[in-house]
Amino acid sequence: MSKPTIRPMHSDDREAVVHLLGESDPWTTLGYTKEDWHRIFCPIPQGRDSYVIEFDGRVAGIAIVREKFLLGDYLELLGIAGWARGKGFGARLLGHIESIVFGRTNNLFACVSDFNAAARAFYKKQGYQEIGPMPNFLIPGSAEVLLRKTAGPARGKGQ
Repeated sequence: MSKPTIRPMHSDDREAVVHLLGESDPWTTLGYTKEDWHRIFCPIPQGRDSYVIEFDGRVAGIAIVREKFLLGDYLELLGIAGWARGKGFGARLLGHIESIVFGRTNNLFACVSDFNAAARAFYKKQGYQEIGPMPNFLIPGSAEVLLRKTAGPARGKGQ
């Protein structure tokens, strides 16, 4: 039995990432298409840290982090393939991101769609606090909820 591997995203991962995001919620509900994802990932997002988690030679998930957001870093994207959900890959990938982020800053922020109950429960289980909603942020009638996980006050690490 192989173990999942986390590594920086390469351009060879683009098709697998586009496929996993293009066929899953919340992104389909938010109106993102495979064409949108092709544009976003061609080239790989610049100025950000992009990681994939791989299992049995397949990309099981993607995470993108932007440094320096609200006295911390921002998890721009965390996506797990449908076939890989419920197997701990999301928690493992998020834990990897957190170990990097909390080595340089005390705060990690993320957003989750208000209608995405599974993601909200996932982040809560991982220790994230819901800060507040941003109504009509991506689509009408829905809010993006800002989340924060902290290792302490921002002034505690070189901010």
